[in-house]
Amino acid sequence: MKSLSSLLQAHLDEGTTTLSWCWRISRTDGMTLGFTDHDQILTFDGTDFEPESGFAASEVRSGSDLSVDAQDAEGVLTSDRITETDIVDGRWDAAEVELWRVNWADTSQRVLLRRGAVGQIRRGRMAFVAEVRSLAHVLGQTVGRTFQASCDAALGDTRCGIDLENAAFKGTGVVTDLLRDRAFMATGLAAFTSGWFASGTITWTSGTNAGRVTEVLTHDLAGSIALLTLLEAAVRAIAVGDSFIARAGCDKRMATCGTKFANTSNFRGFPNIPGQDAVLRYASPGDGNQGNVL
Repeated sequence: MKSLSSLLQAHLDEGTTTLSWCWRISRTDGMTLGFTDHDQILTFDGTDFEPESGFAASEVRSGSDLSVDAQDAEGVLTSDRITETDIVDGRWDAAEVELWRVNWADTSQRVLLRRGAVGQIRRGRMAFVAEVRSLAHVLGQTVGRTFQASCDAALGDTRCGIDLENAAFKGTGVVTDLLRDRAFMATGLAAFTSGWFASGTITWTSGTNAGRVTEVLTHDLAGSIALLTLLEAAVRAIAVGDSFIARAGCDKRMATCGTKFANTSNFRGFPNIPGQDAVLRYASPGDGNQGNVL
């Protein structure tokens, strides 16, 4: 049940209304954007809601159970605030969404109808469609640890305890040659052995990708030159001279945790759990598995 102000209720009771939809989107990078289906800019709560973005919404798909309510928001890739690059770069992922019903003749008369988060984004050449999920989607997220042989901690987090700002695990490099859209050669990493940055990350500090973080697939050495292959191609083209900070990676195995990081006391996996072969094993008199307690 929504509580309406007396002025908004009086406006609705008139029969002829001046209502519009407003969306406020708070991205995870701290940027807050506002959009409206009205033909003029509306302002309230310190946010300007612009009409030029071509932002429109579908009907709300809602149920009485605990399933996730959803709504599609469609926009045109012509606004300088909604670009294809930012969508591909993940800057809109998991953004918080507020849906307001507003009297555009007097924006003090408004009501917050829904809260949610941006889910799946489908994009074409000129437009995009973003799914707006209700807060019920949080109930579907996995909570707790995973019982598995490999470590389930993220390298460098509080459960892992490794300081990735330590010079032993961080290096600075500069791109010297491009091999493919996601592979390049770089200087500055000669002090690190081959594979040191595999499964790690690169934070770009200059160039068109400055500030973005990408994952490293492989790391090889050719003399003093490092050959790096990224897991995915950078959103913007990499250029010779671009600088970056590379941080060590971990393959989540206990052996790596000990030899590379000397951190087995914080290993968050279960390396001694039986594998899938243990499920399929059967007792055999002439085999090691004779039906006794293992």
